[in-house]
Amino acid sequence: MSIIGLLIYLVSLVGFVGTLRSFGVLRYLSWISSMLLQVLILYVMAMFNQLNLGIQLVAFLGCSLFIIRMILLMLNIGRVRFEELHYFDVWMILLGLLLGKVLYASPLIHYDNYSHWALIVKFLTFEGHLPTASDPLISFTSYPPEMALMMTNLVKWVGFSDGTMLLGQFILIWACLYATFAVVRDRTRGLMSFTLCFVITITNVFNIAIRMNNLLVDYVLPVLTAAAIAGVYAYREHPWLQFGHVMLFVNALLLVKNSGGFFVAMIAFYYLYCILKYGQQKWRWRIPQAILATGLGVGVGVLPFMWWQQHVHQTFSGVSKHQISTQAYSKQLSGEDHTVIFKIGKHFVDHILNFGSLSTRGVILINVGLLIGWLVMRWWLHHKNQLLTTLIVLDITFIAYYISLFAMYVVSMPYAEAILLDGLERYMSSIVILSLLLGAMVLLVTMDDCLYEQRIEKRSIRSFSSIFTKNMYQIATFVLMIFSIILMFSEINGIEYNNSIGNNELPVQMRKIARQSKQYNHTKILLVDPHANDVGDYYAGYVGRYYFFSDQVTGQENFMMSVKEFKALTQQYDYIAIPEWHRTFTVMTSKVYHQHFKTGLYRVTKHKLVKVNHI
Repeated sequence: MSIIGLLIYLVSLVGFVGTLRSFGVLRYLSWISSMLLQVLILYVMAMFNQLNLGIQLVAFLGCSLFIIRMILLMLNIGRVRFEELHYFDVWMILLGLLLGKVLYASPLIHYDNYSHWALIVKFLTFEGHLPTASDPLISFTSYPPEMALMMTNLVKWVGFSDGTMLLGQFILIWACLYATFAVVRDRTRGLMSFTLCFVITITNVFNIAIRMNNLLVDYVLPVLTAAAIAGVYAYREHPWLQFGHVMLFVNALLLVKNSGGFFVAMIAFYYLYCILKYGQQKWRWRIPQAILATGLGVGVGVLPFMWWQQHVHQTFSGVSKHQISTQAYSKQLSGEDHTVIFKIGKHFVDHILNFGSLSTRGVILINVGLLIGWLVMRWWLHHKNQLLTTLIVLDITFIAYYISLFAMYVVSMPYAEAILLDGLERYMSSIVILSLLLGAMVLLVTMDDCLYEQRIEKRSIRSFSSIFTKNMYQIATFVLMIFSIILMFSEINGIEYNNSIGNNELPVQMRKIARQSKQYNHTKILLVDPHANDVGDYYAGYVGRYYFFSDQVTGQENFMMSVKEFKALTQQYDYIAIPEWHRTFTVMTSKVYHQHFKTGLYRVTKHKLVKVNHI
């Protein structure tokens, strides 16, 4: 890790944060807003084929803003708004540092890291431009580059590694989660803040399919949406900040993944609702204002994504997997009869009605939690609240999300994947995590409304209706604090455990036989893998393409052939990589080349294999 590079990155980020705060952006929203603004600048520069210049520009601009603010402060011009640290700030800082440290030491194992997410970051880092039609290394050409640009910005300064990429994604995730505290009116109340901390730890349970030690965006989408909705609520009395916030987050969500459109729709509906509810104008003016602001805010936010869609259509002739294409959808539907659709639908319904599935349990947990909260506050505390309405809205959202997921399986997935509901729990985890965070935010606002003393400045240790409620409050706060810490340590331990058992996985084994290539090439490499599944689902090939940075890597497991066929096969390649001992391959090399070895990287010559440590 480059310490100087890390300092440049942090100073630049702090420069953006301080500047946004001087314009009224809330402390809790300033970090994620600054990151998204930086990535937007990088995106524009990358689209003009100036990514490396864009990274330097962002760093220069951020550092310049930081220096200017320091000079102004020394000259007693302007001021810094210092806000005291609360219990949850300490929780976020300390546990964030611990989790970040573990992630930095983590290897990438998941299949999709190598089919796209880590691969595109490596490509952007060392090639310095978005992929073109002449770059066959990148298969998923339609995937928007938001997260890749975010990670590339950090990697360029700190140094390329699995851990640096994971750290870059984690910084954004943690900033999103920190932004959700913007909805808390009185941040000195431990019960409210640790309720949200506890819910944040619960989201890790439903992210168990991929955890944070992978670069997949199934966790990024919901936390980014939660931060967006938190900002819409927090800026309800500041329409211009609210408008800019919506544009920035709509743009970000759509450029994270094509499926971000569903979450954008949620933001749009809530933005419209907030203007209608909290607007100061008369109703005859408020309705058109709400429609205009929502349409304009979302519309402007969509423009960068439309630019990306145009870029994809102009740059690539074929249709990539998960690309938004009505032509591809029509072709897919025309090739599927009603029997196929019905079969996929039956499997889909069976899965979501199966109480053993984690996502279904999450839906039940949210329903039960909000219903109990509504009953307690309505009938015990005699306080009218919006928890039941929130529950109904979330259930409608679940149904809409189910429909959108089913449509995706039908129109954009091959039948072999669709009939197995490939990745369904992963996709479902996104809406469960988002609903948990949204439900928690509404619960916090409702809890604050139920407190005996509504004037924040008058609240103290004596601001309780009775000694019983005071004791209950203190006990509940302490229990939530303990469990939020324990569950977060459980997540950290879980990641460390995954890292330990991942030492025998192919990506880790590759490090033991050769140095990773960082120069894009077209070298022909045979990757010998004794595991048929790794070869059959192209995992070995994708790992090899990523590690050796070549689009000519082939994974193979079957070497039951004649001596002549074996030699002809090996002579087709420039190098042979053997990360794990393969019995048949070892026997064949002994017969053909009269050499005996188990693992390593070898350069192919006419009469023998020469061991090397890099291509």
